[in-house]
Amino acid sequence: QVQLVESGGGLVQPGESLRLSCVASGRILTAGWFRQAPGKEREFVAGIRWRDGTTVYSDSVRGRFTISREYAASSVYLQMNNLRPEETAIYYCAARDDYIISQMASDYNYWGQGTQVTVSS
Repeated sequence: QVQLVESGGGLVQPGESLRLSCVASGRILTAGWFRQAPGKEREFVAGIRWRDGTTVYSDSVRGRFTISREYAASSVYLQMNNLRPEETAIYYCAARDDYIISQMASDYNYWGQGTQVTVSS
């Protein structure tokens, strides 16, 4: 069983940056970040394969967000730059028992509690 704990959310202005962290207890094969805005479905943001650091990004964040992992700390990070108001959402860390980086939330076995990110002036 894997437990995930996110941190790092908050209130920022448009164009600013924020870094989310996720600490995992247990073995991870693939980790991902998803987000869910009020009234919308949960959407894939970025994913990373633990063993070799291969990454996948959604089209909307590619070039602005960076997902990374720190082996020794069992942690996954999401660096978010140039944030936009429409990216206000609860951001979730997720992990799955497979090496394939899926963009479907239903493929992930473990979820954190989520952290709120608000982008507003």
